[in-house]
Amino acid sequence: MDRLIGETPSVKEATRTPVLVDVAVLAAWQDQPGHLPVRDVRTRGFVPAQPAPAADTLKVLDVRWTALGAGNGHEEYLRGHIPGAVYVSMTSQLAGHDGPREGRHPLPDPARFGDTVRMLGLNDADTVVVYDDAHGTSAARAWWLLRHAGMESVYLLDGGLSAWREANLPLQAGDVIPRPGTARTTWGQMPVLGLEEAAELPHHGLLLDARAAERYRGESEPLDPQAGHIPGAVNAPTLDNVDHHGRFRPAEDLCERFQQLGAHSAGAVGAYCGSGVSAAHEIAALQVAGIPAALYPGSWSAWSNTPGRPVATGDRP
Repeated sequence: MDRLIGETPSVKEATRTPVLVDVAVLAAWQDQPGHLPVRDVRTRGFVPAQPAPAADTLKVLDVRWTALGAGNGHEEYLRGHIPGAVYVSMTSQLAGHDGPREGRHPLPDPARFGDTVRMLGLNDADTVVVYDDAHGTSAARAWWLLRHAGMESVYLLDGGLSAWREANLPLQAGDVIPRPGTARTTWGQMPVLGLEEAAELPHHGLLLDARAAERYRGESEPLDPQAGHIPGAVNAPTLDNVDHHGRFRPAEDLCERFQQLGAHSAGAVGAYCGSGVSAAHEIAALQVAGIPAALYPGSWSAWSNTPGRPVATGDRP
């Protein structure tokens, strides 16, 4: 069963759980020829370089995908990916297939996702690094789901594939077919919001809308049947979590950002987006900032497909 927002972990717990891994650290873990020296990188929110995982317990997942279907993630993966990386399909492996009222990317069935985890070659003691080529906005879905399923050592590659390329690190072409793993999943380890909890949260906490400002305001809606936002939600576009290089902003900056949006006075924090994918990136950024938060998986796609739900437009919550 999913953990609801009332059971959200403490700020201390969220702060001490690393979310990110630096590209130099991953290259060192893989013992890549000519890899960058591991310098004094930012530590808050990042997993330390040592102790390094054993080679056979380090798993890398490629989660390239775009919401509007531009390009083909698997074809791009085949042309070149981080050595050893296994491709993960957003639509067939990281989402369920329920009716419109559940949203465009509902959470997968827990048992089926457990099978997916093992098909990806994952074992209980593995260290898993996930990445994409879109500032982490799709890889964060895999990060959140694996954490939700009880995998503890799961990290987002800060800067993703772009950072790897910029470091002149090698790419591997073709498919990587993993040996099936034996991981035992335990569903429900991350807090979630249902539709009613999302509706009520603005009355006693902070609900963040992670979509672009024009979608929040209701000026544009390329995917869902209605334009606008959940009444009471505050706009916090996901891409404001990263700098112009696509790397997460320092934890102190993220903390200040979310405090200015109201996280300092909120009893609880939740986030949604269009279909529950990029909102996972918001959850990751909040965790880097030391703020635990719940995900509304159905997000705007579920809300806007549910008859009778109120819709707000404009800049104000």
